[in-house]
Parts: sequence; C-alpha cells; structure tokens
Amino acid sequence: MISYDLTAFGAPLARNEQPTPTPMGSEVLVRVMAAGVCHSDIHIRHGYYDMGNGKRLNMGDRGAVLPLTMGHETAGEIVAAGPDAKDAKIGQRVVVYPWLGCGQCKVCARGQENLCMKGRSLGVFAPGGYADHIVVPHARYLVDIGDMAPEQAAPCACSGLTMYSAIGKIDPAVLKDEHVVVFGAGGLGLMAVGLLKALGNPGAIVIEPDAAKRTAALKAGAAHAIDSAAPDVAEQAKAAAGGAVWAALDCVGTEQTVGTGIAMLTKGGQFVQVGLFGGKVEISTPSMPMRAVSYEGSYVGNLGQLRALIDLAKAGKLVPLPIDARPLDQAEAALQDLEAGKVVGRVMLKPN
Repeated sequence: MISYDLTAFGAPLARNEQPTPTPMGSEVLVRVMAAGVCHSDIHIRHGYYDMGNGKRLNMGDRGAVLPLTMGHETAGEIVAAGPDAKDAKIGQRVVVYPWLGCGQCKVCARGQENLCMKGRSLGVFAPGGYADHIVVPHARYLVDIGDMAPEQAAPCACSGLTMYSAIGKIDPAVLKDEHVVVFGAGGLGLMAVGLLKALGNPGAIVIEPDAAKRTAALKAGAAHAIDSAAPDVAEQAKAAAGGAVWAALDCVGTEQTVGTGIAMLTKGGQFVQVGLFGGKVEISTPSMPMRAVSYEGSYVGNLGQLRALIDLAKAGKLVPLPIDARPLDQAEAALQDLEAGKVVGRVMLKPN
C-alpha cells in the first residue's frame, strides 16, 4: 500500500509504502479510485487555523497525530471486509463518509456524528484517502455511487456535503424565491452554485476575485458573478438580487467576506459561513436583533445528508464539477497549486 503522508506540520508530504491492511472485525478495505484535495488539507498541513488577532488553533491541540494520511473526499471499490462486516459487498463502488464520531454519545445517536466532540474523522484524525487503499471502520459509512464517475462522487463527501448541509439551513421560502449570494468560487463555491440550481433556487450571485473562477461559476449555473475587488460589490450584489439580499453563503471565511456579507443582508436575512480561511470580526450587538439577521456556522454534514446528496447526483441533477485529475504521486504539487489559487474546481488524485 502506497500513501503520501504528512510527517511534520509545514513539511512536504512523504511517500510511504507498507503492507496493504487486512480489515478486522467490522472494517472494510476500499481501493481508492479518486481522492479530492480540499482547502482544509492546507490548514491541516500547516498545522493550525487562524483564529484572528494573532491566535491559532493548533491541529495537535485538536487531537491530530503525525504521521497522517490526509484526504477526506474518497471514492473507490470495496475489495475486502472483516468477518463482522456483514453489509459489505465486494466489488461495490462507494463514496466514503469521513466525518466519524465516537459512535457512543447522544450526539452520534442523533445521527450527527459530524458534531461529536470526540470526532475521529478520516483524513484528519485517522488515515484518509491520499493512498491507494483506505480502511473504513464500518460498512455503514459507505454510500453506493452506482455508475457515477468516482472523481465526481468523491467531492460529495466534503465540498458537496458541506454545501448541501449549509443550504439546508436557509429558510425554504427564501431558497425558493430569492437569489443566494455565494462568496468564493472554489470547490465549495462551485458546489454551492450547482446545488442551488438543483434545489430550485433562482440562481446564485457569486462574489469572487478570480476571473477564471467567475467564468466557471457562470458555466455551473450562477445568475451573476461579481468581482470582489469592485468598490461597489455590495451594491452590485443587492441590485442583482432584486434590491435585497436575503441569504448569503460564505465559502471563504475571511474578515472581509464575513463583514461584507452580514452588512449587505436585508432585515431578516441569513448569513451561513462554511469557509475556514481565518480572521476575526466585530459585530454590533444591537444590530443583530434590530435587523433580525442571523449569523450561523455550518460544519460539513451528517451521513443521512450524504445519502440524500448522492441520490440527487445519481439522478443526474447536479452540474458536474470541473475536475483536474492527477496521479497520486502529485499530491504535494496539488496542495501547492491549491494554496496558490491555481485550481479551478477540484483536483482529484487517482492512484495507478
């Protein structure tokens, strides 16, 4: 088994070769066919999140232990199963749900493993998909993808699931009637554009500095694409929305995007943040109830939501994400290109 592992925070990935694991108990062994490179992997590689005002949340404090095989967007084929993995079907093509909880607490029992305080997410706290095989603790975390291309199914595990969950927090009447502003047109933003279209929204209004990504957003179904560097970006967004912005999704998460997004909301508007770029914002406390606006964070999604999303994709209702397919041994270069802003859509690592 070949993997590309993080052996020191801030260091390049290192190639590692070891015996292919034999699944034990309820474990399932999946041959990786596609593994997505996500912006969260950049934070993990650096070893921290920028919490603003010079403060950092270190990955070690979160429970990450090195060496670590990153990669939490994984699709592949079941090739082996432990003796207790009764539901595993050899040869089945699946996407891996990576946001595992402890499986014992009340939060997990409610089906919200992604919010478990003792999370053990694959690719974050346990070996992930930057490899030619991945061990999954139980078959329930595997979702059948049918005839979907693995490189289109894999992003559903993070960027797709994250945006599906975040969009679900918007008032259904608003989602049906109003344009939604989307900050960023990277992997998350393009997923948001396609999902909004699939869910019957009038069309996203994308705010993005990169011209190529704005073009990709329009091709994915965005109603408008606005340069975030424009001095009147908020006014343009309001005009495109018909005079009032009722909902905004922040796929970036900087001080600028959060501040701009909350400020442009109309009375009763909703702002949902999923981006983790970093920083800190100040909010006038009286303005929140006086304007009746909401500011909510959304963290990936649960297993039931992933199943619903895959059903939507299998039905052909999602616009295919632009894919840059690369061999597994280009994992390090892919991370560097993503951090430099050179990627449109999603890089997919494909083992030989």
